Amino acid sequence: MKSRTVHTVAFVFLIVALCGTLWAQAPAVAPDKTVSPTDASAVVASSAQSAAPSATKPHDDSFVIGNDDRLTINVWNESEISRSLPVRSDGRISLPLVGEVQAAGRTPLQLEQDIAGKLQAYITKPEVTVIVEQINSQKFNMLGQVAKPGSYPLTSPTTILDAIAAAGGFRDFAKQKGIYILRHGPNGSETRIPFNYKEVIKGKNSGQNIMLLPNDTIVVP
Repeated sequence: MKSRTVHTVAFVFLIVALCGTLWAQAPAVAPDKTVSPTDASAVVASSAQSAAPSATKPHDDSFVIGNDDRLTINVWNESEISRSLPVRSDGRISLPLVGEVQAAGRTPLQLEQDIAGKLQAYITKPEVTVIVEQINSQKFNMLGQVAKPGSYPLTSPTTILDAIAAAGGFRDFAKQKGIYILRHGPNGSETRIPFNYKEVIKGKNSGQNIMLLPNDTIVVP
């Protein structure tokens, strides 16, 4: 009887020791990480800041406005002043509260500043945006023996070959080797640039096929 009791006690101790070993070897479970309200707000604010688009003003700082260009004038929160209108032949536009404003010869940014300055007498910190909606002032001319001579808008990069194609090509007796471009310089000077159509279409001296500038005149004798 005593021997059976001893064996029973030994077996119990063995079970307890085995359970302790298994418990020690079990991987520790990390407690759930909680985020404080302050940390959560910071995360949300950071995400919103990174996702927010940068504020840019939709104007061009280099383009110079000319006669007949169509402008969109937007004064924030002032729908009665905001409008779309063309630049008149005298280079000016007219707006409520502002009156007559010189637009031709200025960049959209300069015109924004001018309009905003005139509106300060009526509006606190006026925000003005000027967008060139349609360019009508930049043109080139086609004269002589082409199907459709006249003035053409220069709204995208245009070569001499592009211009000839836009004018419907040559008439029957056009002197395709004697074409030239008249270009006016900033000081009022005039330059005559030769263009040999026959050479260019054969891949010879293709550098003659230059990009046109505003007010260039192509003459096809």
